[in-house]
Amino acid sequence: MQWLYERTLDNSARFVLGTVGDNPLVCFGVNPSTAEPSKLDRTIQGVSKVAVRNGHDSFIMLNVYPQRATDPNCLHSVVDPSLKSENEQHISTIVRGRKLTLWAAWGALIDKRRFLPLLLKDILDLPELAAGEWVSRGAVSRDGHPHHPLYVKKTETFESFSVAHYR
Repeated sequence: MQWLYERTLDNSARFVLGTVGDNPLVCFGVNPSTAEPSKLDRTIQGVSKVAVRNGHDSFIMLNVYPQRATDPNCLHSVVDPSLKSENEQHISTIVRGRKLTLWAAWGALIDKRRFLPLLLKDILDLPELAAGEWVSRGAVSRDGHPHHPLYVKKTETFESFSVAHYR
């Protein structure tokens, strides 16, 4: 298995974690935890299993904000513009305008910081994502957010998801 793994030199931010394949499931979370190729966490293990169950040969985990934080309360209080820019560059490079399945999985954590919905809007406006098909698993939250992968029953299937609310 060949890994995709892009992070900052000091490992304080991760932009990409996944495996190489022709038909990846691309999952968008809020922010990365400490997972890396040799040490997958429960979220990444779950994303990998969902990819296989849905006919994908690989998975790619991307995030709205790349700062590593096991506790979302520890996210920056204001956005780091250089992290935002580098994250968008990595997302554009990974997706490359391909018609991919894009799994909205940021959960209610998107409201954890005022800047997160703004970052998501900018990501959704990247032209490289235009051909992708957005999906979520399970019913959306009462606020209309797609659920985080850990908070969805294993039996839930993908359903079309409109990102218009975030634009």
